[in-house]
Amino acid sequence: MKNEPALKRSDRDGIATLTLNRPQQRNALSRALIAELHDALRRIADDRSVRVVVLAGAGPAFCSGHDLKEMRANTEPAFYEAVFGACSAMMLAIVKLPQPVIARVHATATAAGCQLVASCDLAIASEAASFATPGVDIGLFCSTPMVALSRNVSRKQAMEMLLTGEPIAAATARDIGLVNRVVAAGTERDAAIELAEKVALNSAYTIKLGKEAFYRQAEMSLAGAYRYAAEVMVENMMARDAAEGIGAFIEKRDPKWQDE
Repeated sequence: MKNEPALKRSDRDGIATLTLNRPQQRNALSRALIAELHDALRRIADDRSVRVVVLAGAGPAFCSGHDLKEMRANTEPAFYEAVFGACSAMMLAIVKLPQPVIARVHATATAAGCQLVASCDLAIASEAASFATPGVDIGLFCSTPMVALSRNVSRKQAMEMLLTGEPIAAATARDIGLVNRVVAAGTERDAAIELAEKVALNSAYTIKLGKEAFYRQAEMSLAGAYRYAAEVMVENMMARDAAEGIGAFIEKRDPKWQDE
């Protein structure tokens, strides 16, 4: 595996699949892998050929979190600040990416790996998958994973995961809102692609506008969110794709998106 890249990318029909590729390390997020993933997201953000991103993991785990061996080998506070800062920036890049990101979780997602799933816009999980924020078990509370987790599930569900460190099954993750769908083991790839294809059929401009608005309004007061959303609706109505989409609906034909 020494000659294998830590992150693989494949593109097909407007869908870019990014695969964490450190299987022997259970796809632990080393400082280098964080940087590679962030760089890939930057490139995709400017790539108009990409309409949806699927994030996957190779080997026996989706992602085991931060690379603890690397962190133990570097005990300076400045190193930890750099790692957690870079990881937080990468997670934010997923949220800010114009294209939707779908996590394809085939196995265990723990700590920052669970954070990675929670940071994605959508998530498909295999029945074999499990999720945990087990930092408390080793004396290291999952504070940064907590940020994404607590924005996906209820406070008490998040606190139980954070305070006990116990893993939850895929079905429980679906029930509490951490993932969208649970599918039979081995079918998660096809399920993720099917979902990505459905999203990719829509106007990329509309998806970009809507995704940004979704996360911005979630941090506002109710009245502020409605004011902002109304502004977004006006902007959207003035777009070429809105005119095309409404026209196609009225004329009972398929729209031809210009993505603008």
